[in-house]
Amino acid sequence: MKILSRYLVSLLTALTLMSGAALAQSKVIISVGGAACLCYLPTILAEQLGEYKKAGIDAEIVDFKGGSQSLTAVIGGSADVVSGYFDHCVNLAAKGQTLQSFVVYDRYPGLVLVVSPAHKDEIKSIKDLAGKKVGVSAPGSSTDFFLKYLLKKNGVDPASASVIGVGLGASAVAAMEQGQIDAAVMLDPSVTVLQNKFKDLKILSDTRTEHDTREVFGGDYPGGALYTKADWIEKHPKEVQGLTTAMVNTLKWIHSHTPQEIMEKMPANLVGPDKAGYLDALRNTIPMYSTTGLMDPKGAAAVLAVFSLSSPEVAKANVDVSKTFTNKYVEAAGKTTGSK
Repeated sequence: MKILSRYLVSLLTALTLMSGAALAQSKVIISVGGAACLCYLPTILAEQLGEYKKAGIDAEIVDFKGGSQSLTAVIGGSADVVSGYFDHCVNLAAKGQTLQSFVVYDRYPGLVLVVSPAHKDEIKSIKDLAGKKVGVSAPGSSTDFFLKYLLKKNGVDPASASVIGVGLGASAVAAMEQGQIDAAVMLDPSVTVLQNKFKDLKILSDTRTEHDTREVFGGDYPGGALYTKADWIEKHPKEVQGLTTAMVNTLKWIHSHTPQEIMEKMPANLVGPDKAGYLDALRNTIPMYSTTGLMDPKGAAAVLAVFSLSSPEVAKANVDVSKTFTNKYVEAAGKTTGSK
């Protein structure tokens, strides 16, 4: 009888601990502007690896067509955190809205301006995009910002090109293949898919490598990050730390595993039927992922400089870029995970 009683006590204790652990999980809704895009892979992979749960986060990932829509979800209160491009934090700071990134997972943006195979003979340079239809993930997204920056930099009125939202995945590839648009700002794996099909694919601008990013922007330029409203960060330090720790651990996992091993962890619907093409794109993309999660202040300043060039509103706003990011949660995660 005593043995049975001890067993019941042990069982009840274990159940109590399990329910306590379940209660400790904090629900966080993360909005993503195109989960199939490899630029956002760390966000999805963290869930696949169970890193959010390990860090005490019950993460719900909601997928949107583009970064502007995922941002709108957080501004409107239907999501808590954006997994998207840091440049939105700078752009909205000029409008008086304080958003902060707290962990960076893309060291450079990976944005590529590609000419549709059907229009390669008529478009030889960025200047030829005046009066053309150019696809972006969604109007107001980072792909749109990139297009406007390139047009302005090359002496073309950004308003002269017709911007069309085509998403980032299969819909963008189809629009390019069918010639529905003249060019598009795309990301991997879509760019590599097109390159594999069209060996003479014309690329007008590429930021998938450190060298190319510096050629385009004149320096480092951070891409994807987790960010949200500054007051949400202040009110939810435990959740922010959990998300950061999960992301830092995921980045470490990425850089210690092969592309094949990473692909095998990703949801089949995001990998798609062309596994070989996805693997090629992933090999090209892995160097883009941060090894630390830290924001380089010089990179943040470069984002402000780029927006100041292409947007008079940002140039006049006297934005304090140091308020658009924080590294303290990554630094704290490094102390507990052993990251440097």
